[in-house]
Amino acid sequence: MAIGIITLDNPKKLNALSHALVSSLIHALNQFAERDVRVVILRAQPGVKVWSAGHDVGELPEGRRDPLGWDDPLRNLVRSIESHPTPVIAMIEGTVWGGAVELVLACDIIIAVPESTFAVTPARLGVPYNVSGMMTFMSAASLRIVKELAFTAAPVDAVRAERVGMINHVVAVDALEAFTLAMAATIADNAPLSIRVMKEQLRVLAGAKPVSPRGFEKVQGLRRVVYDSYDYAEGIRAFKEKRRPAFLGR
Repeated sequence: MAIGIITLDNPKKLNALSHALVSSLIHALNQFAERDVRVVILRAQPGVKVWSAGHDVGELPEGRRDPLGWDDPLRNLVRSIESHPTPVIAMIEGTVWGGAVELVLACDIIIAVPESTFAVTPARLGVPYNVSGMMTFMSAASLRIVKELAFTAAPVDAVRAERVGMINHVVAVDALEAFTLAMAATIADNAPLSIRVMKEQLRVLAGAKPVSPRGFEKVQGLRRVVYDSYDYAEGIRAFKEKRRPAFLGR
């Protein structure tokens, strides 16, 4: 099998990245690696309004504990995609929210329909994003674009995302599947060992951005200020209660 396809299929929860869904995705990636699949397509069911709603907020702690630590499900999934031996193509139909944007940007190639939007939403919830997640965003877009995404939490449409280099292609919905499969077939026809080595080279080089121990400690300390705050607990409570949060800045 040259091309493997993984389909997000939990529409009742808007394909939120729960522990269970993430475990299934990682299992599928591992199986494809064992079978020497040459390229993987990550998609949702055709016709979805929401490709993924991001983190399953119901699984985040309500306060006094890092919500996005090393063993967070999304962190494990992003690492699995980045270290997967073959290219992973994100095929996007519908909107992408929160942590799912990082999941998409961690993929090697991104193809979306014009109606797709991408919204980085931790500021709406009062969630302190982690360092490796921020690095994923900074590898996909310029610093100014990352700041706009993070500070406004406003959606960016696929056309603009392509223009600023966040995604590779914008394709009409009726051509999306054929276009994505054609690209996957092109990749699968090329030398797999060469591609595997180049993917790993690019992963290592993209991560070659040293942070001093003091700088890392400072960033972690700043994050701790957020997840120990009233606003973090209020953001999680408000989401669960389906109301607008009342942030106090403390």
